[in-house]
Amino acid sequence: MNATVRLLVAGPGLDGELLPEDVGDVLGPVVHTSRMTSDGLFSSVDLPDPANVLADTDWAALEHALGSAADAPAMLAALLEADQSIRTKALRYLYGTLHHGNTLYDATVPTARYVAAILSDPRTTRAVNKEEHAFPGCLRAELLTWIASIAGEVTDEAEGLYRRTAYPLHDWPPAVAVQGLRPLLFSASVPYTEDADRHVREAALAACIPLLDDPRSLHHRQPLAPLVRRDLGTSEFWQRRALAVDTLNAWGEDTSGLERPQDPDLSWADGCSEEPPFRPGPFRSDLWL
Repeated sequence: MNATVRLLVAGPGLDGELLPEDVGDVLGPVVHTSRMTSDGLFSSVDLPDPANVLADTDWAALEHALGSAADAPAMLAALLEADQSIRTKALRYLYGTLHHGNTLYDATVPTARYVAAILSDPRTTRAVNKEEHAFPGCLRAELLTWIASIAGEVTDEAEGLYRRTAYPLHDWPPAVAVQGLRPLLFSASVPYTEDADRHVREAALAACIPLLDDPRSLHHRQPLAPLVRRDLGTSEFWQRRALAVDTLNAWGEDTSGLERPQDPDLSWADGCSEEPPFRPGPFRSDLWL
């Protein structure tokens, strides 16, 4: 939409109207701010400018699964390419290199800030190539699923697991950094819990759930619970229906009328899965919520 933007200001020497080109001189750099949900229940956190994240991060000093992350800026920028094959390749890189095997690398941290910052970009509504059995949805849904995956590595449950293996999360700098980003990631994700696209809504809810293990955000659980019940509890995908029941139970919310589904591939005769219960390859972690 092309429209004239006017900003009225008041203060010493500022009374009057500012033109758009003068705003930066008075207010400083403009940042992207996450949108509020329609009912205004969720607070907003300023998001970084994605271009600044790419330009201001010393990627060469960081590492991912293959070593130096010097290649990350170009690959992350490719997520917004017009060519579907190029952005699909970038999405595979996001999962397979910056979050390989669900590992958090030091390069995963600024990547998370970048992903959060581009969620509102209209280009994230474009399609990406899908593997068999992957959840449907546009690039935005895939990015939200990636946020869910990294957030799932720093939940209370994950921390308990790591503690039992004598490797607590507080000794793992990338995990500590991702924990610190949880309010920002939640603020970026929560507007899409009311998106018109159901695939995006479900992915957003799946992202918000692990993010709300953050002690600073526990108060957001209660207003989010009806959406979890409404959308994830009625999802066509058993993984998300199971997630809804598990989440509502963990939050002390009502689960009446909801039945937790079981993995249809699980063989109860011998108590083990017919296939290894590992998380699938690039951008397939949404199958293992």
